[in-house]
Amino acid sequence: MGAGGRMPVPTSSKKSETDTIKRVPCEKPPFSVGDLKKAIPPHCFKRSIPRSFSYLISDIIIASCFYYVATNYFSLLPQPLSYLAWPLYWACQGCVLTGVWVIAHECGHHAFSDYQWLDDTVGLIFHSFLLVPYFSWKYSHRRHHSNTGSLERDEVFVPKQKSAIKWYGKYLNNPLGRIMMLTVQFVLGWPLYLAFNVSGRPYDGFACHFFPNAPIYNDRERLQIYLSDAGILAVCFGLYRYAAAQGMASMICLYGVPLLIVNAFLVLITYLQHTHPSLPHYDSSEWDWLRGALATVDRDYGILNKVFHNITDTHVAHHLFSTMPHYNAMEATKAIKPILGDYYQFDGTPWYVAMYREAKECIYVEPDREGDKKGVYWYNNKL
Repeated sequence: MGAGGRMPVPTSSKKSETDTIKRVPCEKPPFSVGDLKKAIPPHCFKRSIPRSFSYLISDIIIASCFYYVATNYFSLLPQPLSYLAWPLYWACQGCVLTGVWVIAHECGHHAFSDYQWLDDTVGLIFHSFLLVPYFSWKYSHRRHHSNTGSLERDEVFVPKQKSAIKWYGKYLNNPLGRIMMLTVQFVLGWPLYLAFNVSGRPYDGFACHFFPNAPIYNDRERLQIYLSDAGILAVCFGLYRYAAAQGMASMICLYGVPLLIVNAFLVLITYLQHTHPSLPHYDSSEWDWLRGALATVDRDYGILNKVFHNITDTHVAHHLFSTMPHYNAMEATKAIKPILGDYYQFDGTPWYVAMYREAKECIYVEPDREGDKKGVYWYNNKL
């Protein structure tokens, strides 16, 4: 296991779990991005339109099959079985549609094809279908990749310092409070981020992904924010017409609940990629792009790694080379791991365990107390 792995646990039971985590190096690495790129086979950077579409079409076919079975056969099931069939449909459909979300996200990185217009067309259609403002997200997410790990400029899941913790924080620092916060985060976190920039970088002004004049965007980007909003409105109108024809309950069961699961997985995946007791954060005195990009962690979601097109277990490589298509990221990760050494972070803790552990251990960040790098910050949980 890489730097995200466990060290031997001290015998003292009073030690925080954070103290048993091996911190990753925070010094400037002895390699460059060029060194990493040279280690990766050149074909990994090549984007293939047929191959990219094969993953998208496969997801669409599977999602359509789930929809067909639910609409044609669930009503024939005896009542006790329908109570089991619908949750199974929601879980499976939500996971497959998360895969569609990942492919649309790749379009925003120009990793789907060699043609920007094609990437933007595919991304706009399928992100809009999932009620994601494509261009709005594309630009704010690009800035996240440009500023990962920066306490001042990163865009999302920017950790608080202890002085910024609200007075009620200590009352939520218990099992019930953590479960409540995680539930709110996974159910409402994504729409709250899009609409009100919750958990995002502070801005002067109304930072909303649906608002073309939001301070998130520059003047050249504002017209495309209108296009994003038009895509969302078109899908909302389609959902309204569907609900009018088939009933609100049908729309919620077939589309609404799977979408909630997509949103929950999106927040969970992003949260666990950037929140770990071993990860440093940097202020402007220490931050640079490479160290920030390395302040991420690969996770293991079991079979869902494939369903999510390996965005979960190749995230370090994705931050280093975001235009690389997902189907080559596993090979690239294997190629760069020997060079990264302790700078590569992987944690195989099951996601359902890790999300609670991180909520417990990663409450705020504070300056490095062991070294002389005052611009390096680590997670702590002592309130």
